[in-house]
Amino acid sequence: MTPPTMLQTAQTETFHLTSAADSQINLKSNAGNGDVKFADWEKFQFAPIRESTVSRAMTKRYFADLDKYTESDVVIVGAGSAGLSAAYVLAKNRPDLKIAIIEASVSPGGGCWLGGQLFSAMVLRKPADQFLDNLGVAYEDEGDYVVVKHAALFMSTLLSKVLQFPNVKLFNATAVEDLITRRDDTTGELRIAGVVTNWTLVALNHDTQSCMDPNTINCNVVLSTTGHDGPFGAFSAKRLEELGKAPKDITAGFRGAKEEKPTQSNSASGFELGGMRGLDMNKAEDAIVKGTREIVPGLVIAGMELAEVDGSNRMGPTFGAMALSGVKAAESVLNAIDVRQKQNETCYGGLKA
Repeated sequence: MTPPTMLQTAQTETFHLTSAADSQINLKSNAGNGDVKFADWEKFQFAPIRESTVSRAMTKRYFADLDKYTESDVVIVGAGSAGLSAAYVLAKNRPDLKIAIIEASVSPGGGCWLGGQLFSAMVLRKPADQFLDNLGVAYEDEGDYVVVKHAALFMSTLLSKVLQFPNVKLFNATAVEDLITRRDDTTGELRIAGVVTNWTLVALNHDTQSCMDPNTINCNVVLSTTGHDGPFGAFSAKRLEELGKAPKDITAGFRGAKEEKPTQSNSASGFELGGMRGLDMNKAEDAIVKGTREIVPGLVIAGMELAEVDGSNRMGPTFGAMALSGVKAAESVLNAIDVRQKQNETCYGGLKA
């Protein structure tokens, strides 16, 4: 099979950096022997700018985005291969949805900039090649699997496409510290209705400083794809398990205190982590894709975070399940979002947001 044609931005012969005709740059040169010249660098000069102009250009756009996305339709926690694959499918199919992506690292992409053991090539088992075809990423066909020459080619292409959607905003260097919750007064059912955010550097330093309060984003569905490694690995799953525990009786330890027992109103989802198992590629990838789902109302979990939930195997350096778990996650979000939106509209002024 011939690899699909790479999608490339059309190249132009000349680049005009100013309106002056003699200031153009020509990136095509047939000269040799030390005579290559792309521009007249002696006359080259950037347009003048004041430092405050740069500051205002950044801040007004960032805070406009904060204001716009503080009420989102979908929040994706983690901009790795699963989260970005889901964002791509969601934004492509539902341009009406506001999609906020929260990434703790300065650089989005998760572990998908390299293959296994910091190698370059990226292996995906079929039929994940169909997702590569959709993106326009070239690969070598090896029969049952395909190989992208460098994992960064996949990630940079996917990231570029996601960020071009007008209904998607990536907030990187931002961590999710907690989940916004709602509880049904009748059934006791726990529902996730947004995320609690902070700068990553602040989130990592709560033990060294005090009173560094967070910010919030309301949404109808949270999609968590935080992986299993690093300081925020499996964050939503771990937090959900904590929310499922009954609060301690403050009288415990005092003479005459009754034995601590969870109550109907305080016992949450009964959610417990399964704990990720050892590496088994053949079992792991199928389990991750098939298991991707809405774990509790308002929270979909995908990618390797799901291995911590279900106690499934890890798959190691094969990436097909990450991409297709993102596709399955997008499906789960779209199937749940209308119901969750109706629930949120009846709670705390939801219709006025």
